[in-house]
Amino acid sequence: MSGETLEAIGIREILAALPHRYPFLLVDRIIEIRGDEHGIGIKNVTANEPQFLGHFPNNPVMPGVLVIEGMAQTAGTLCIRSMPMGQREPALVYFLTIDKAKFRKPVVPGDVLEYHMSRIKRRKNMWWFRGVAKVGTDVVAEAELGAMIAFEG
Repeated sequence: MSGETLEAIGIREILAALPHRYPFLLVDRIIEIRGDEHGIGIKNVTANEPQFLGHFPNNPVMPGVLVIEGMAQTAGTLCIRSMPMGQREPALVYFLTIDKAKFRKPVVPGDVLEYHMSRIKRRKNMWWFRGVAKVGTDVVAEAELGAMIAFEG
């Protein structure tokens, strides 16, 4: 990335961008942001999250659909942050597509989940991303996601 400056944001800016809140906010910070082209979302998976009460008792595994949702929230934050300041709020991000989803390994409490999101294309208020979820160097899931930003009012 030859001298390119990359941004990073914490939970406060994510909360300002997304309407999601506990227990459905699935990204804690985003590192290595390059506009709406690329970013890496971080999720610290903990045993006290509500999905582990039933998925599964005595063998907690993060549901794959929540891994995909975390990818989408990371991409959605990148999209909203790329909008001009006056157009960022209030915005909602909706799924358009989920394609080529594959789940490779389980994600369990104690894991640090990374959502590596790269933009495939953009058209007006719609984006398509390729996402790879990793724990350490292991790929745990991947998918291509399409999303649309809708503005209230």
